[in-house]
Amino acid sequence: MTRPLSGVRVIAVEQYGAGPYGSMLLADLGATVIKVENAATGGDVSRATGPHFLGDGDSQFFQTFSKGKQSASIDLKSPDGRAAFNALLAGSDALINNLRGDQPRKLGLTYDAVKAINPRLVCAHLSAYGRGNSRETWPGYDYLMQAEAGFMGLSGEPDAPPTRLGVSMVDFMTGTMMAFGTVSAILGARATGIGCDVDVALFDTALHQLSYPATWYLNAGDQVTRLPRGAHPSIAPSQSFKTRDGWAMLMCQTPKFWEEFCRRAGRADLLDRPEFKDIPARRDNRQLLSDTLDALLSTRTTAEWLSILGGHVPFAPITNLDQALDNPFVGEIGMVETVDHPDAAGGSLRLLSSPIRINGERPRGVRAPKLGEMAE
Repeated sequence: MTRPLSGVRVIAVEQYGAGPYGSMLLADLGATVIKVENAATGGDVSRATGPHFLGDGDSQFFQTFSKGKQSASIDLKSPDGRAAFNALLAGSDALINNLRGDQPRKLGLTYDAVKAINPRLVCAHLSAYGRGNSRETWPGYDYLMQAEAGFMGLSGEPDAPPTRLGVSMVDFMTGTMMAFGTVSAILGARATGIGCDVDVALFDTALHQLSYPATWYLNAGDQVTRLPRGAHPSIAPSQSFKTRDGWAMLMCQTPKFWEEFCRRAGRADLLDRPEFKDIPARRDNRQLLSDTLDALLSTRTTAEWLSILGGHVPFAPITNLDQALDNPFVGEIGMVETVDHPDAAGGSLRLLSSPIRINGERPRGVRAPKLGEMAE
């Protein structure tokens, strides 16, 4: 397939999750991404992140975030290493890093520091709290952002402790923001011949994801709080419900879907009840509605309800990790791929595919590189 970023070269001073996730998206779309790793310190720290290892200096965690890339073993603090690094920059479109906010300046990774080598170079910086502010020296990780940006205060049951998301979504969103910002700046640099600095931060991205609850608070003083069953703050029913054998999520976001649900569930009588006549009434009677629909949905299994409602009413099973990945629909859409790996059992490794399709086709991935492994 033709990948839209073929011909773009990105140098990545990165490790662990957020930065590597973003640059992996670029690699999926055809960019040549070269990780700069110091062999003396073991390279990207995620190579040593267990519990599932793949020989020396490699792990399933590392493979998750760096497939499709190359690796250059370079010590940025040595004269020879810096010379090799500068040679890479001379023919590249972007230099990205996910270091602490004060480190790009100290290591000479800013546009001002490298523009003499390549004036068209885009320098993208992903940090915890950004650069040029009172927190630029602070270390930070996804969970801290979920805590301080309000995610944990909005998640979980009202009478339970604050709850974080089950995955590091702030990392992934910030990596995506970095990829988007980098590609946008490359387009600008190709038009003008002048590169720039691009900054994204975990904190900024997390706060931005507060979205409409933030708008409501900033303008109306309306503070969204945790509701039972992960309910939507203004629409009902839009929450989790019990079924005979588990849990499911039902989202009647429009009157049409509420009417369709009642008819398909064999309870058209609910449409005539004044407590449920419209969205405001259902929201005001949320607990009664929840109890009523629990009783109804508990009469059938989740799979039975999915066969009745699927494709007509927004409804989904609430799954565990194994159920999510073993879902036949995942196989149908090709969201799991197999890549060759010499140190994996059977010589291959199963990984998630790219979520992006080009002309209906997902780009095929290849394993992440061994430390210092460059293409011919």
